[in-house]
Amino acid sequence: MIIGVPKETKFKENRVSITPLITKELIKQGFTVMVEKGAGLNSFFSDDDYSNAGASIVPQKELLYEGTEVILKVNAPQADEIALMKKGAILISFMWAATNPDVVSACEKAGISAFSMDAVPRISRAQKMDALSSQANLAGYKAVIMCADTLGKIFPMMTTAAGTIKPSKVVIFGAGVAGLQAIATAKRLGAIVEVSDIRPETKEQVQSLGGKFIEVKGDDTIKMEGGYVKGVSDEFLKRQQELVGKHVAEADIVITTALIPGRKAPVLVTEEMVKSMKFGSVILDMAVEQGGNVVGSKLNENVNINGVTIIGEGNIPSLLPMNASDLYAKNIQTLLYHLATKDGFKWEMDEEITKGSLIVHNGTKVHPSVIQ
Repeated sequence: MIIGVPKETKFKENRVSITPLITKELIKQGFTVMVEKGAGLNSFFSDDDYSNAGASIVPQKELLYEGTEVILKVNAPQADEIALMKKGAILISFMWAATNPDVVSACEKAGISAFSMDAVPRISRAQKMDALSSQANLAGYKAVIMCADTLGKIFPMMTTAAGTIKPSKVVIFGAGVAGLQAIATAKRLGAIVEVSDIRPETKEQVQSLGGKFIEVKGDDTIKMEGGYVKGVSDEFLKRQQELVGKHVAEADIVITTALIPGRKAPVLVTEEMVKSMKFGSVILDMAVEQGGNVVGSKLNENVNINGVTIIGEGNIPSLLPMNASDLYAKNIQTLLYHLATKDGFKWEMDEEITKGSLIVHNGTKVHPSVIQ
C-alpha cells in the first residue's frame, strides 16, 4: 500500500503525522511512503530526513492525494482536500466526527473510508494507539510552563536575606491525563497545587502526585464513557463552582482541562470567579477550542480581564512539535499495523478497535456518533 503524508494546513499546526523514524519502519514492513514537500519542517524534520528514510517527496498536495491509498494526518483534511482522494482510499486522522459533520459528509461524497484517532477505544490493548492521551500529556506539561512564563512571580518558596517569598498556588480543574501531568509539573516547580475533579476515584492519583484534592460529593447524574465524563447535572456543576470558588480566589494560576466528547466544554470558571482573582494572576483554558471552561476566554488569544490574564491557546501540543509528532506517529503507526498489512486492510468490522474508530466505510457512515 502507498501511504501519503500531507502537510498540515490547520492554523498554528506544527505537527506532522509521520516522522522520518516511523517512515523508515513502515518501509521495512513493505509500505511505500510519499511525503508532501515541507510536511515536516515545522516539526524540525527536513525533506532530506524523509528521503534518507526511504520516502518519496511529492511537490504538490494534489499529486499526493491522487497517488496514495492511505492518507495519514494529524487533523482531518478540509472538504476540498478529501475530494482529491481516490474512491476507496482510507483516511486516518483526528476527526471529532460528532462535531464536524461537514468532514463526515465530504468522506461520504468521496466514497472513502475514515478512521478517527480520537475515537480509538480507551482500552488496555489500545494504549499505544491512544493519541488523545499522548498529546494531552504534553499539553498538561506545556500549560504549566506557559503559565509560569506569564505569571510575574516564581513557583517555589524561597528564603533570601531580603525576606521569604511565598510559594505560588495553582488550582487545576480536571485530573485526567492533562491534569495529572500539570499537577506533577507544577509540583516539580515548587507550587502548592489544589485539584478539583468530579470523579472521586481520582483523589488518590492527585494525592500521590502531591496535590490537595478539592472534594465535591457526586451524584447519580454523573455519567462516564470511555474514560470521560459524558454528562453531569447543572446542579452538580453549581455546587462544584461554589466550593471551588474560594480556592480560585486565592490562586495565582488556574488551569482548566475539562472536556465532554461531542459536546461543548462545561463552564467551570464563571465571570464572578475571574473577578475574584488577584491582580496579576493567570488562567489557562485548555478547553477553549471546544467552547471553553472559562467565561471570557478567547480561542488563540490572550485576554486581560481586571488584571487577570486568560490564555486561550487552542493547540498546545503543537507548541512541542518534535515530541508531539514523535508520539503521534507511534500512535498512528500502531493503529495502522492493527488495521492493515502492506497488502491491504483487514476490515474486521466486529473487532472492538476497528468498530470503535471507523467513522465512514466506503462512503457510508457506520459510527454511532454520526448516524442519526
